[in-house]
Amino acid sequence: MSDHEVPMFPLGMVVFPHQVVGLVVFEERYQRLLDDLDDTQRFATCLIARGCEVGGGDQRHSVGTMLQIVGRSNTSRGQTLLMVEGRECLEITRWLDDAPYPRAMVRDRRCDDGEVDAALLGSTAAAVRALRALQSEVRADECLQSNCSMSADPLVRTWQLCALTPMSTFDQFKVLSRRDPNERLALVNEICCERYGDYERMLALDATPQ
Repeated sequence: MSDHEVPMFPLGMVVFPHQVVGLVVFEERYQRLLDDLDDTQRFATCLIARGCEVGGGDQRHSVGTMLQIVGRSNTSRGQTLLMVEGRECLEITRWLDDAPYPRAMVRDRRCDDGEVDAALLGSTAAAVRALRALQSEVRADECLQSNCSMSADPLVRTWQLCALTPMSTFDQFKVLSRRDPNERLALVNEICCERYGDYERMLALDATPQ
């Protein structure tokens, strides 16, 4: 498992493996990154620990995700719109010079080794569905409709459940950092229980006569 260099696009959000997200590229350094990509059309991302996405000088976490460009278009304002899909987990072993854009030495984290507990997978899926249903009652504007087709592969489905769970960025990072898929599912279950209680209290407050 050797280290290799990859271009990096640190973000203020977590991207899970098998999750598809949209990115808007407007900084010159990241336009240069896109121009320099090879035929694989891959680069990596990690969560910014402190600082801002724009302009550099940020502090970054050492766990991230390889991204694959699956769609791309340019706007009349000089921006590039990307659709990217998360691939494998990675560990950043060393940051290189940011010129002309962030780069790092990384290695595979082996996050999909082991067999998924079918019962745990089922209970986590039920918890995620219940939480999203309650979220739609409390914060309908935050609960985007999902047309995600769940994979038959238990490992892929585990990541899909992570992406569908309403949780904070900090919790997303904790989930991404779990190597074992069953530990990941157990943490998502725990987060769902906590968030469910939060939403129930919000509903109770909204129902209280003023």
